[in-house]
Amino acid sequence: MESIYVQLVTLAGATEEFTISSLLLRATPVVKGVLMVLVLMSVVSWYIIVYKWLYLRRAQAESGLFLETFWQSKRLDEIYQTSEHLKRSPISQVFRAGYVELTKLKGGREQGDTMIGKMDDIENIERALRRARTGEIIQLGALTPFLATTASAAPFVGLFGTVWGIMDSFLNIARVGNATLTTVAPGIAEALIATAIGLVAAIPAVMFFNYFMNRTRVLEADMDNFGNDFLNIVKRHFF
Repeated sequence: MESIYVQLVTLAGATEEFTISSLLLRATPVVKGVLMVLVLMSVVSWYIIVYKWLYLRRAQAESGLFLETFWQSKRLDEIYQTSEHLKRSPISQVFRAGYVELTKLKGGREQGDTMIGKMDDIENIERALRRARTGEIIQLGALTPFLATTASAAPFVGLFGTVWGIMDSFLNIARVGNATLTTVAPGIAEALIATAIGLVAAIPAVMFFNYFMNRTRVLEADMDNFGNDFLNIVKRHFF
């Protein structure tokens, strides 16, 4: 009876030591490396999430303000001056590219009176709008690929830690020769921690990646619509 009581006390004392911090401190170097990678991916992902959320929010607000100014004003030079204060707006940057190209063409129109010259001028403005739109799309999509990488890779990195922790548990059983709870539990717990942290890193990344892509598609559609409207205005009033 006394020996059974001693075993129970010993098992209880060992069980109390199985805290998250103690497991992390006693984890194998491979599992610790996996956890460090996952934590780093999570920290970088949250930095990108906060930065892109603020960036896209400001871009959307400034684009709305620019469109309001554009349709209310009747002078392109005044709109251009306003766009200088709305540099986060992708639509204002598309307008600036088109306006600069239009100003160049108006200043040196030697062949602009012919039909071919007019068509070439319109094509030049259209190319300027397209280049600006492409540049803004690249800017809007910057850093978001890392979120996609984290969303797809973090669970597998955590799974690698899980497999390694389980493998280490079986090796401990083989060394000790006794499959008790105190022998198996630490490795299994390490494995579960790696899986949990992998999911913690991946779930916010995939959610905000989809959110940012949706916001970016809205801004792309707005740039397309504005480019077509601006080109129609140029054709109607300048050509």
